[in-house]
Amino acid sequence: MASNIAVIGCGYWGKNLVRNFYELGALRWICDVREETLQDLAAKYPAQTTSTVEEVLADPAVEAVAIAAPAADHFRLAMQSLAAGKHVFIEKPLALHVDDGERIVQAAHERHLQLMVGHILQYHPGILALKQLINDGELGQIKYIYSSRLNLGKVRREENILWSFAPHDISAIVFLLDELPVRVSSHSGSYVDSHIADTTMTICEFGSGVSAHIFVSWLHPYKEQKLTIVGGKKMAVFDDMEALNKLVLYSHRIDWIDRMPVAHKDSGVVVPLPATEPLQAECQHFLYCISSGRAPRTDGENGLRVLRILETCEQSVRQRGQPVELAVSKPAFFAHPTAVIDPGCEIGAGTKIWHFSHIMSGSRLGKLCNLGQNVVVSPACKIGNNVKIQNNVSVYTGVELEDDVFCGPSMVFTNVINPRSHVIRRNEYKRTLIKQGASIGANVTIVCGITLGRYAFVGAGAVVTHDVPDYALMVGVPARQDGWMCYCGIRLPRGGDVLSCPSCHRCYQLSNNQLQALPEDQKQAAVVTEPEVVAA
Repeated sequence: MASNIAVIGCGYWGKNLVRNFYELGALRWICDVREETLQDLAAKYPAQTTSTVEEVLADPAVEAVAIAAPAADHFRLAMQSLAAGKHVFIEKPLALHVDDGERIVQAAHERHLQLMVGHILQYHPGILALKQLINDGELGQIKYIYSSRLNLGKVRREENILWSFAPHDISAIVFLLDELPVRVSSHSGSYVDSHIADTTMTICEFGSGVSAHIFVSWLHPYKEQKLTIVGGKKMAVFDDMEALNKLVLYSHRIDWIDRMPVAHKDSGVVVPLPATEPLQAECQHFLYCISSGRAPRTDGENGLRVLRILETCEQSVRQRGQPVELAVSKPAFFAHPTAVIDPGCEIGAGTKIWHFSHIMSGSRLGKLCNLGQNVVVSPACKIGNNVKIQNNVSVYTGVELEDDVFCGPSMVFTNVINPRSHVIRRNEYKRTLIKQGASIGANVTIVCGITLGRYAFVGAGAVVTHDVPDYALMVGVPARQDGWMCYCGIRLPRGGDVLSCPSCHRCYQLSNNQLQALPEDQKQAAVVTEPEVVAA
């Protein structure tokens, strides 16, 4: 799982990334503009050092960079790194402007590179345990959340306290509730520098009825990082400054006696947590996503959601705390309400996903695809543009569909050659590649590990057990070749080395059982024979 990582920016927080990637056996470069910092870190964690980003990005052995530079440099460094073909881990916030964040995410998508944002609380065992408690109904219906992140310093000049501290709490609360706020209001105070907010109080209102208050300050006499959740059954307090008892549940309740509310307090129950360093878990997750191709839990889209909330909070601050509706962009694709779209999917504009389909985390769907009812796309699958997948088809991990592929109703892909229920074979998935324009008929079975050539055509009910050449027509059980198919889906007449389509008049050269399309200017005159249509 180890990858060659370069850490860019090795100051207050970056030095922790250096330590963790070194301990995970993945550190290659330490990059910082301060020579003293480079010398100190290199003495503890032997690695190559440099003060220039360009030297890091020029190293072909570097697979990914971790950016912990000041937030004002995030956009520039991320775009440079992606342009150099490197996966990117970037500390929060993703950028200081939503437009810049969107450009970073788009660049990562276009280059098929991993982009992960350092929202560390989503990897904290306390927050993960708290989410599980919420999902299991232990707290009952969530009513109210209060978080405080307070300290004396470090006062920043390139960003205010809202952008420096609040991303942690916003990210955690959205993660716990699985929903975005519908409106926010933020009040700020500027006491050290009249142009930079030192404290903010933000109120987030959610469609489910939950209200969350977020108080952040770097003008506080002591450090506090606390999150309180009030539920209908229990209350929970996550205190990250506690050494051991970080998560405590309270069965407090309020009874109405003689028409008056009476509070009954509980002593509290400590929830045991694994002794896992959140940053180490976060770094491990990044390395895993690079090696597996899975989308990070806190991917670029996740970072963009937090960025949009921050920008809306900033708008409220400028309006002296007036509530501002959160502008949530509608997805560019259509999904029926019964479809399930897991976090971390990439779905292109114009794609349609119909009833009871399930698109799993880490999968990539291109533009203008159409997925019928009860279609499943498994993790890490890649599906190109304009792909048609009919009802009751499962695209399993290991299968890749290029542009313009057609999958007929109830056809079947496999991904293991010798399955046993009692033997785990996740590391033995075979790669199956369906090349551009190929058509697979209804009830066909594609045995894993094969390549189906460009514009090949598999007739209904066939079982394909070996590689298929471009334009080949396959029928039967097991499938055998029974001629050739034109680009337009019409069977080509038999005989001769040059085959001409009776419908669109494209011409093909046949040699050594390989068919190649001739240039468009070599179309022959239309022949009188009736085009032969093969059922898919």
